[in-house]
Amino acid sequence: MQNVYLSNFELDEALKIYMDKLGALNNETEIVDTWDARGRVTANAVFAVLSSPHYNSSAMDGIACKSEKTFGASERNHVVLTEGTDYMVVDTGDPILKDFDCVIMVEDLININEKQVEIYQSAVPWQNIRPLGEDIVENQLIVPSRHQIRPVDIGALIAGGINSVEVYKKPRIGIIPTGTEIVEPGTELKIGDIIDFNSRTFAAQVSEWGGEARRYGIVRDDFELIKQAVSKANEENDIVLINAGSSAGREDYTSSAVSELGELVIHGVAIKPGKPVMMGIINGKPVIGIPGFPVSAYFVMEEIVKPVIYGFQGLETEADKMVDAVLTRRCMSSLKYHEFVRVKLGYIAGRFVATPLARGAGATMSLVNADGVLEIDQSIEGIEAGTVVKVKLLSSEDKVKNTLVCIGSHDPIIDIAADLLHRKNKKYFLSSSNVGSTGGLMALKTGETHMAPTHLLDMDSGIYNTSYLKKYVPHKKIVLIKCVGRIQGFMVRKGNPKNIGKFEDLQREGVKFVNRQRGSGTRLLLDYNLNKSGISPDSINGYYREEFTHLAVAAAVEAGDADAGLGVYSAAALMGLDFIPVSSEEYDLAIPEEYMSLDIVKEFIEIINSEEFRKKLDELGGYDYSNTGTIITQGAEHA
Repeated sequence: MQNVYLSNFELDEALKIYMDKLGALNNETEIVDTWDARGRVTANAVFAVLSSPHYNSSAMDGIACKSEKTFGASERNHVVLTEGTDYMVVDTGDPILKDFDCVIMVEDLININEKQVEIYQSAVPWQNIRPLGEDIVENQLIVPSRHQIRPVDIGALIAGGINSVEVYKKPRIGIIPTGTEIVEPGTELKIGDIIDFNSRTFAAQVSEWGGEARRYGIVRDDFELIKQAVSKANEENDIVLINAGSSAGREDYTSSAVSELGELVIHGVAIKPGKPVMMGIINGKPVIGIPGFPVSAYFVMEEIVKPVIYGFQGLETEADKMVDAVLTRRCMSSLKYHEFVRVKLGYIAGRFVATPLARGAGATMSLVNADGVLEIDQSIEGIEAGTVVKVKLLSSEDKVKNTLVCIGSHDPIIDIAADLLHRKNKKYFLSSSNVGSTGGLMALKTGETHMAPTHLLDMDSGIYNTSYLKKYVPHKKIVLIKCVGRIQGFMVRKGNPKNIGKFEDLQREGVKFVNRQRGSGTRLLLDYNLNKSGISPDSINGYYREEFTHLAVAAAVEAGDADAGLGVYSAAALMGLDFIPVSSEEYDLAIPEEYMSLDIVKEFIEIINSEEFRKKLDELGGYDYSNTGTIITQGAEHA
């Protein structure tokens, strides 16, 4: 029998109910050495017990003397001073005796002999002297309570005579991965196994937020085993996180275990992804059930677990850094949920642009690739393309502004060029979105990208790309730069067991095909050849199954989900597949003329012309770089 969600609270309401139920969090404190206190949170305000400096000291190398002895000194009237009577030699940091009230720099002295000097400028009282307490005065506040100690704070604390400090104890967080299908990293995988990476991600987040993570062994889907594990972790930690088993499936026992051991306060929050989250209390301690899907887990950790961990340290979560960005695609949402949409950000023509990424709860790479998060309120059904939206930054503004945005056709060489670009100049990045050649040209048209890789074949002329620039971007000056010639063909498993050699073979019974998405150059190439051969797409099993990259097509073939897919040689080689060539094509880069003067664009063009890039192409195989870097079409011709 399946469980049902007990609640569907809005996020803020759910958090308030839960925190109110928890009451005062266990803010235990401890004393630590000041020099080991980085990142710890002060339990009380800390006041200096020493002044710094704790004596009057020289700020310069020179001589300490009485200012009254220097009065009248000038370029025309040098004053002679005698060591022992009028001055003493000091170095920077030396104490200044009470008999003296100024320091004259060694550069301003004229040596007469070993015991006498002349000066040509009078001094004023306390010139070049650091007075007692100039930096820190005894009993002065150095840092307030509930302050997260930084490296600079450590220096100030020690200078103020503070060698130990009372801080909140790091909360101990027990992490329990559950699921019969879950296996440890490094295990030899069989069908149905899922590597447990969530618990390691949680541990890293806990450490980043100031907690101490303790990961327990994987617990299979068994009610008694889960209950025992939760009970043990609850005894040994301040907070318990249970991963997976929080949904409403037949083997989701977490809610029952929490209910039996304590109180299940919340089960189900109106957020997407992350709805199945559970918030419970056992023996006065928080126990949180986190969904198994990695993206759901991430947002539950950020929005719910993080405030609880901060609360144990007397902290509040910091305000998010936000930017205004133009949404590049329509973004639909459900009125049931407050939705978190991962977006890729670019900075183009003086504005931020936000492109939504894959929205599935299992799309881990959408988190890796995201520069920000767009939150869509529960009361909003969708946001239209072109709308200016608030985006929470996951990357810094500087990184986004130093990113070359590349939207269009996929090829593994774009990833290689991105790595070489960043390796050559650490401040530069390349962001690639694989939407197909047509999608890239549309992004050029709407000003959403700096560059669009494209390989669109004109079925009438047999020429690549130029006619499509005229069609899709008629009013912009576009420069077309030759990138590579590449081979397209059938990717098949080793030995070509289905004996696929031509397009007609895709119609045979028992042959499964995997296609690229509509708008891609590869899909256009397929349709061109099907049309030429009089083959109906409906006769091909798998024609309507779409993947967004050559590597994804190759992976489907390698896994046995398909017998063939059309793609580039390099993808077949990377996946260990056989390759039957079909045709060669031209993979080019379309760049608005206005961006050709950007330093990052210039550097990218240098990269694709470099010997290092060509060596990488040779390693992959299947590429012709004889025309790489050549400018074929100036946009002025079709502007």
